[in-house]
Amino acid sequence: MAKILKPPGKFKILAILAGLNGESPLELIEKAGRTAYQSHHKISPGSAEKFIEMLRKLGHESVLEHSAMTVRFFDVSRGFTHQLVRHRLASYTQESTRYVDKRQLGLIIPPHKEASESIKISLPDGKQASLTLQDWFNLNEQVYRELRNKGWAAQDARQVLPIATSTEIVTTANFREWKRIFELRCAPDAHWEIRLTMVQLLKTVQKLIPVIFDDFKISEDETYATLEGS
Repeated sequence: MAKILKPPGKFKILAILAGLNGESPLELIEKAGRTAYQSHHKISPGSAEKFIEMLRKLGHESVLEHSAMTVRFFDVSRGFTHQLVRHRLASYTQESTRYVDKRQLGLIIPPHKEASESIKISLPDGKQASLTLQDWFNLNEQVYRELRNKGWAAQDARQVLPIATSTEIVTTANFREWKRIFELRCAPDAHWEIRLTMVQLLKTVQKLIPVIFDDFKISEDETYATLEGS
């Protein structure tokens, strides 16, 4: 039976770029940024946060591109990844349906809907049939499985998979691009799946690197976030 999943999807932060000589991500950004002012002599314990906050308030966020973060997203739909990869200033590696067998389907449905919801369809003989969303996804899984059993390659059988099919993707982007991703994908009018997942990631990075991301305000119900001043 196809496994029904609901957002938010899951994620794991795999890496945050730091300096080769032991500098933290913030110290790396400060070291790069002070090149513009030739003010490296002002570097001291705790100066990185103040320096970055100053640049952020001035709108000089290009300096944030000197550090980056890698995140693995899983239990998200291919609809989620179709939106994510539109952010072109990032690198992606995604689970391939050309090579990965999907006989056991995981499928993401809207948080405000239930898999038990019934729909009516017309059969080829003209008769009407009633089936639930769970039934429909089970049929998708069964058709895919039977095509694979008949010898169809995964890249051919995948043509019957719905956009709700769960997938996994690894994303690497600099901090400035992550801010742009959060700005667009955490907004109240963003698609529910990517919005709910990105809000949870934003919460996490606000705790890890507050000076980079604390100009976002997350709603009390944690369903969306807005950038300060937007």
